[in-house]
Formats: sequence, C-alpha cells, structure tokens
Amino acid sequence: MNGNGRGAEGDHDTDHMEITVTEPLDLTGVRKLGPVVDAVVARRPARLVIDMAACPHVDAAGIGLLLDTHRRMWRLGGALTLRSPSPRIRRLLQVARVDQVFHVVAESDPADTAGSETGSGSGSPRVAGATPVGAPSSATAVPVAPVRARATVPVRAR
Repeated sequence: MNGNGRGAEGDHDTDHMEITVTEPLDLTGVRKLGPVVDAVVARRPARLVIDMAACPHVDAAGIGLLLDTHRRMWRLGGALTLRSPSPRIRRLLQVARVDQVFHVVAESDPADTAGSETGSGSGSPRVAGATPVGAPSSATAVPVAPVRARATVPVRAR
C-alpha cells in the first residue's frame, strides 16, 4: 500500500479481469455473484470490467454490490468499469444518482476494448464468471450457476 491507502501499481496480480452478468442483479443474484466478485477482487486486478449487456434488471441490492465493488477496487488502486448496461439500467443508475460514480462505457467503446479479444458479441451470453480479458476461454474462471428463479405474487380482486 502506498501513503494514500491505495495499492501501489506493482501490487496487482493481473492487469484486467472481466465478469459477465447474465441474470438479474437482485438480492438472489447478488448472493450468487458476491463470492465471484470477492474472488476476483482478491486477485487485485488493475482493472475490473463488469459486462452488463445480458443483465436484464438491477435493484438496490445490485447497486449496493456494484458500489461496494467500486470502493474495494479504488482502495486497491484499481478501477471498475461497467460495460454495456441497457438504457433501462443506465436510467436506473441516474435515478439512484450513482451514474457519476461508475465509469460506464458502451460495448463499442474502443478505449474500453483496446487490447482485449474478449467481448460480448459472441452471440451467446456466458454464465457469470471471471476471466482475464483477452485470455482464451480455457483460462481459469470462477463459475457461478445462473439464477433461474421466478416469484409470483397472487393478485386479489377487491
């Protein structure tokens, strides 16, 4: 650690890591994704990209996880980038007033994808996990089973 509490440049185990979110970031999704984020942040990447192109919804629990991840990365001297959130999720981040905290980029942003071969343009969404950006698909990953739960609430007519 350097004098300002942030990690020094040489402290990073890897340069770039990526997590692809394929399910809603609600309380159930956060419980599944939290350990993946913990494992990735423990590797102390210089930059963590969370690909949200396939994420259909984010609620308060999801925003809390993203804020906590941003804070942890900043303390380690790294950076968090949210890639390709839907217009609906972008609007939700604006309403929650956290849009100025996160670095959000579009999928086609060349500054974000420079030097990486990994993208979400493969046509099939990946299971949430972590893979070094630009690494072959056989690279070490922290897999998480997709969340496939649906809750229904009965509606009563009065």
